Amino acid sequence: MHTRLRNFGLIAFGAVAGVLISLNFQAVADRATRTTLPIEELRAFTEVFGAIKTNYVEPVEDKKLITEAINGMLTGLDPHSAYLDQEAFKELQVGTQGQFGGLGIEVGMEDGFVKVISPIEDTPAFKAGIKPNDLIIKLDETPVKGMSLNDAVKRMRGKPNTTITLTISRKGESAPVVVTLTRAVIRVQSVKSKIIEPGYGWVRVSQFQEATTENMVRQLTQMFKENPGLKGLVLDLRNDPGGLLHGAVAISSAFLPAKTLVVSTDGRAEDAKKKFYASPDDYARGSRGEDVLKALPQAIKTVPMVVLVNGGSASASEIVAGALQDHKRATVIGTQTFGKGSVQTIMPLGNNTAIKLTTARYYTPGGRSIQALGIKPDILVEDPSDTMTRVREADLTRHLNNSQAKADEKKAELGVAKAKPAPLQPGVVPGEVKPIELGSKEDFQLQQAIAHLKGEPVKAVSPTVAENKVTN
Repeated sequence: MHTRLRNFGLIAFGAVAGVLISLNFQAVADRATRTTLPIEELRAFTEVFGAIKTNYVEPVEDKKLITEAINGMLTGLDPHSAYLDQEAFKELQVGTQGQFGGLGIEVGMEDGFVKVISPIEDTPAFKAGIKPNDLIIKLDETPVKGMSLNDAVKRMRGKPNTTITLTISRKGESAPVVVTLTRAVIRVQSVKSKIIEPGYGWVRVSQFQEATTENMVRQLTQMFKENPGLKGLVLDLRNDPGGLLHGAVAISSAFLPAKTLVVSTDGRAEDAKKKFYASPDDYARGSRGEDVLKALPQAIKTVPMVVLVNGGSASASEIVAGALQDHKRATVIGTQTFGKGSVQTIMPLGNNTAIKLTTARYYTPGGRSIQALGIKPDILVEDPSDTMTRVREADLTRHLNNSQAKADEKKAELGVAKAKPAPLQPGVVPGEVKPIELGSKEDFQLQQAIAHLKGEPVKAVSPTVAENKVTN
């Protein structure tokens, strides 16, 4: 099926996910006046506007026509640029704080239906078994076909403890799946950690929010205090859709030497050409601007590390994986990441609205563009429970191109081998393999990461995948 996904970046019906956000509170008009306005095209616009106002079958408000025109300008550029009305702008700001109302799903749009990108851990949607690639076709008794993503999101939001029924089309199911969910206030715990076995720790970052760095520092400090002889650490960025740029720089800086280059951005405007280093000047935020990383033990800079990634690792998580990989600070294990290598700048407009505009591409310390290519792991290890066909940046309509990706394609045509996913085991049907809990004893990729830290052989795919089948 031809993919026509318009990923609006809304997560859990109220927060941005998978989007690298740079807040830039400057006047858009200052730049607009530098270019000559296209008179003929504007004349055509006014003619169309007048024709609609005069001849459309029903009266249409001026505000609606102008808003839809702005929407069209932005969504026609790339999958991540968008107009944010008052509600969407407010939700974006609230979402970066890690608390918002909703069901707990990262969503996009495909073929006129709401498509589930990923449920967020420990939310109503996650607990109800909502799966990646599910297509939501009805909200209560209202068909989704014909709705905008914004309208669908608004219907799915609501007061905590109220219910909504989702009718879902799921691959492998002969009939629609009907699920009734109870809305809740979503509080995302973006950092989790524990000792997997004596001497080996695990820290998971599920999303880059305002409090992510402080939470990670607190948990790692406690971990090293209780385990002073830690032999290895796994940084788990699987299914992390990204978030705030300064959070990615901070997490990378925790493990890198001071003043080390973490990421650079390059765009047409001068203020889009930047370099970010492992320095408080580039990652400290807030009125106090304190360096929260100074509380970390020195051992954090030298402990052997593995970074776990997969196709759901995007944007900010790709920055971290790319920085630690380029500086050879960690071994990246897992599968190829999403490939979202562009910067979205939030430009506030009047009346508490804003535009989210793609203004730059970002590059790893070694000069690699991740856009539409992603981070390739040093060691390919498949997740036996992940049988879904993932949508990546390169599959999105109007995605930004990457010359490096084209070079890789040419190499492949010349016979250069590319990593291929392991084939599904006989008897296993996509969608029937039980998803595993990340960080658990059944987490095959994590077990291989620990094996690598121990110097033991790493398996690319589990030989017992068929044992994980769901039995009805």
